[in-house]
Amino acid sequence: MREEIGTAVRLRKEGRLKESNGLLMELAKKHPDDAEIQYQVAWSFDVLGEEASAVPYYEAAIRAGLSGKDLEGAYLGLGSTYRTLGEYRKSHQVFCRGREEFPVSRALQVFHAMVLHNLGRHSEAMELLLINLADTTSDPDIRSYEKAIRFYADKLDRIWT
Repeated sequence: MREEIGTAVRLRKEGRLKESNGLLMELAKKHPDDAEIQYQVAWSFDVLGEEASAVPYYEAAIRAGLSGKDLEGAYLGLGSTYRTLGEYRKSHQVFCRGREEFPVSRALQVFHAMVLHNLGRHSEAMELLLINLADTTSDPDIRSYEKAIRFYADKLDRIWT
């Protein structure tokens, strides 16, 4: 089974997306409770642009006990997929759960910022992005303003008189 998963992942990397998806779907039928297979099927639907088809597989993978980087990836994939489908509240809930489990995940924070924007929570979205920018950039011009960026990150709507 693990060898077949490896083959499907290799096919995906080679751009043979439908073939990879077909192999993974067959594995999912044979092993419906395997979290890794469910996750890989979800991922395969995402790369095919079939986001709605990915949702039940992401959910099944999380329920089945996926762990580690794959669980982090499943939260990111499910949250992002819900966002692209316009399911902003569901997306927000998934990102909140994911960030509880992976509080230092930059990717979850940045993708969460996107859905916060979609929910009209622009200040929160900008704060998350600005803090991540200040924490991760190597650009010397931005680094020189790091203290100011951090100071203003949660004060974007404040008017100074």
